[in-house]
Amino acid sequence: MPRVSRDEEILSVLKEIRDLLAPKPAPPPPKGLIAEFKNFISKYKVMGMTVAFVMGIYLGALVQSLVKDLLMPIIEFATPGLPWELIVIGPFRVGSFLGSLITFIIIAFVIFLIVKVTKRWGIE
Repeated sequence: MPRVSRDEEILSVLKEIRDLLAPKPAPPPPKGLIAEFKNFISKYKVMGMTVAFVMGIYLGALVQSLVKDLLMPIIEFATPGLPWELIVIGPFRVGSFLGSLITFIIIAFVIFLIVKVTKRWGIE
């Protein structure tokens, strides 16, 4: 008869495990429009995204100015008498594309550095 009690013990442990693994019911939604809005703001971290978006816009403008006003004059110096915006190869206006490409590479590198530093600091 000890076998029956062992089986009952195993069965009770399995029931406990099943109860622990059962999904918990979702919390009730907040009541009222303002409470829902606050929940939306905190759940989706809207303020953080907004700050990142605005800073991204101004970072882009800063890098565009860096490329246009500081780096591209060096290219103009290497090609005297030809403004960099007007560099053309066949039917393609390469100068403007080159400026946009340099801007993109710089912004991508800065974002890479920001992500790397924030991961090192434990911020995600």
